[in-house]
This record gives sequence, structure tokens and C-alpha cells, in this order.
Amino acid sequence: MDPAYSALVYAGFLACLVGFVSLLRPLKFLRISSRYRGPAVFGRGLLLILGVFSLPAKETWVQWPHALLDEFVAVYQFEEFHAIRVHAPRERVFQAIKEVRADEIFLFRTLTWIRRFGRPGPESILNAPENMPLLEVATKTSFLLLAEEPDREIVLGTLVAAPPGWRPKGKPTSAAFRAFDEPGFARDDCNHRNACIRDGCFDEKEICGVLAHNLSRKRADSRDVAARHSTSSRADVSLRRAP
Repeated sequence: MDPAYSALVYAGFLACLVGFVSLLRPLKFLRISSRYRGPAVFGRGLLLILGVFSLPAKETWVQWPHALLDEFVAVYQFEEFHAIRVHAPRERVFQAIKEVRADEIFLFRTLTWIRRFGRPGPESILNAPENMPLLEVATKTSFLLLAEEPDREIVLGTLVAAPPGWRPKGKPTSAAFRAFDEPGFARDDCNHRNACIRDGCFDEKEICGVLAHNLSRKRADSRDVAARHSTSSRADVSLRRAP
């Protein structure tokens, strides 16, 4: 999400929190003198959040491809990027990325439990078993392995939304996944990439949300992807630190 949009969304959440607290005890230092003003503050915060989510998503074009991810995502509307410096050989960093488990990441299971509202469900990235690598869980369930360059980069993708009544035909492939750029489809592509220097490697992760091209669908899908990213970004940061 655009940084300005993100700031407005967080401001809206903050206003909702202030309004809710003011229902219990007016925050006079914020010039909320009575409980009756709490609902007004809460309502304004909610309107701000809904207003941002209703805005059309901005498109970003890749002009100079530098990673495998760019071959699958030439244009996107949402992006996250995380990087951490790891003092280890490229091979060990890449191996750690592929072998890290849910129980090795601080608060991962807690955050995914919150994400699914505490509901039980089938095995997935949101309900990962403790003894299985997360990338293995992802590719066995909702994610597709799109490309891999040994010891350098791995690219995954999943569908966030599809047109009503659409059903996949045959076994999913990376070539078929590229075609999901028509109106009504929303994709979520991500990669892990090692950028090594003399005394260590930078473990990088980039997430790109590719949405439908018609405006009405774009607005609906932007809310889905924005919510998806806002709840998963902490888990992504934790994963960066696991090696």
C-alpha cells in the first residue's frame, strides 16, 4: 500500500481507538470533554478507513527487471519489502529460508491464530504444523512454486480472488499463473532473494499484489490485499530474522 494511504489507515484506527476509550472515560487532554463525543470520533476514524480502502490502487511498472519476481510481476499495485543482513554463506542462508518452521519464528503461530480469528481449520500457512518447513506447507496448500534459482532466489504465488464461478482447469503451472492478469483476478506474488556482498548476505523478501484491471473490481480487491498485508507483515519480518 502507498505510504500515504497506510498513514491515513493507521490514523483512522487510532481515531477509532480514541473514540472507543472516550466512551468509557473522556480523554480531556485531547479536548474530548464528554462521553457523547466518543462515538463521533470513532465514526470519523471509521469513515477515514473506509474512504482510503475505496480509493483506486496505484499501479507500479517494473522498468529494469533485476530478479525472477519481475518476470512474473511486471506491474503491481501493492508492495512490501523486507531485508536483513546475515553474516553467513549464501548456501546456508538459502537453506535456512527453505527449512525454517513455524515454531522457530517468534509469535508466528500467535499472529496467524489472530489472523484466522482463532478458528480451527485445515493445514495451511495460517495453520502450519510445528514440525514442517513453512515453504513446504505453503507449496502443499495455497501457494505455487513459480521459479527457483538455487542459492539465490525462490518465487511463490497465490490467488487472492477470482471471478465468480471460476474453477481451475488441470494442474496449476507457473505459465498458467502468469495468465491470471485478466479482470476479476487478484494475485499475490512473493520472493526470497539473496543479495550477497563480501562479508555476508542480504536476505530480501518482496511481496507484490497484482489486482484486476477494471476499476470496480480493483477497489474491492484492494481492500482484500490491504487487509491481507496489514496482518501478515509482522510474520514476514519475523521470518526475515529466523536465519
